[in-house]
Amino acid sequence: MNLWSLMEFKDYLKVMGMRDVAIIGCGMTRFGQLEDKSLTDLMMESSLKAISDANASETDFDRVYVGNMFSGEFNNLAGIASVLVDRINLLPAAADKIENGPASGGSAIKEGFQAVASGVSDMVLVTGVEKMTSVPTSRTGSVIATLTHPTAEYKYGATLPSMGGLLAQLYLKKYNVKRELLSLVAVKNHKNGVNNPYAHFQKEITLEKALTSPIIADPLRLFDCSPISDGAASLVLCPAEEAKKYNDTPILIKGFGQATDVQIVAERDDPTVLEALRIAADKAYKMAKLKPENIDFAELHDAFTILEIVQSEDAGFFKKSEGAKAVEEGKTGIDGELPINPSGGLKARGHPLGATGVAQAVEITWQLRGEAGKRQVPKAETALSVNFGGFGNNILVHIFQR
Repeated sequence: MNLWSLMEFKDYLKVMGMRDVAIIGCGMTRFGQLEDKSLTDLMMESSLKAISDANASETDFDRVYVGNMFSGEFNNLAGIASVLVDRINLLPAAADKIENGPASGGSAIKEGFQAVASGVSDMVLVTGVEKMTSVPTSRTGSVIATLTHPTAEYKYGATLPSMGGLLAQLYLKKYNVKRELLSLVAVKNHKNGVNNPYAHFQKEITLEKALTSPIIADPLRLFDCSPISDGAASLVLCPAEEAKKYNDTPILIKGFGQATDVQIVAERDDPTVLEALRIAADKAYKMAKLKPENIDFAELHDAFTILEIVQSEDAGFFKKSEGAKAVEEGKTGIDGELPINPSGGLKARGHPLGATGVAQAVEITWQLRGEAGKRQVPKAETALSVNFGGFGNNILVHIFQR
């Protein structure tokens, strides 16, 4: 009888022994409005950078995962994982496109991790990519809105920014939080983005500028929302026991968690709580045998400023209602108690949907290696990322350690 019909994947790993998994290479393109580069150009660029960084050769790879959301809708291109292995000469490696909305990159990392941990693969390339600026903004917003429930939300004009605005209204009222604290997230992340040469925005903003920018979805203003971006990011994964053959500073993926929630946001018990994140984070902590207090910094999915605050609470870093206060007190700055989004986050680094989860892991790899330059987090050894799918109905958490 087939082994896979007898037990779940995790039970199989317990019986057979799960290998530790290391990141031995990473690479990114610049994020932004990249008119001179196609989607294929972007994923080739980041992939080749990661392979070079890993000191690996084309013949080492047996599997490739590409996280992407809308290559067909935005770029009229399908089968992009197959395109990538052909263009960069990784044939005959197995290749799959992974789609999980804005969490496609995180899901691709998860698949790569499982392939190496299980022994199915010995070297995996994970690439996240999105080319979004080649279509009109109105078209982009409409396509992304298909993440909402088709009859209960999308039918009535719901968009992701409108969901962010409603969450912000509920949160500010329920916890009596000052509106300007949302914009402090944007100010902090733009300040971090100045020192990230890969960031879409590398310019500081003042609180006054953020608070007087145009309203997008009340109370969210322009500077509370991440931009529409192009870009790609890549990782090379292998068994930890083999990592030192390729790289002197491999980074371990210590744990991951994934969970889902009700798609219709209004049907959740408390829309200000990201229950899927709480569950996913708990799984990741247990797998890594760590607790929130063991995390030195985090890359959170701040597609809207309110999301950084809520995620910082539901990932276990701050008590509910205290995430905004932590920003105000400077706790989440690079020199604070728990730096959040030293890369600039989605807000400043940019948000090419399928690339975001992988870009978070690339930033974490650079930080844990001590290669982040002026945005370096002091004494960083352990980090966490949150990649947010849909509007919080499919969330991934990864924990990394030097």
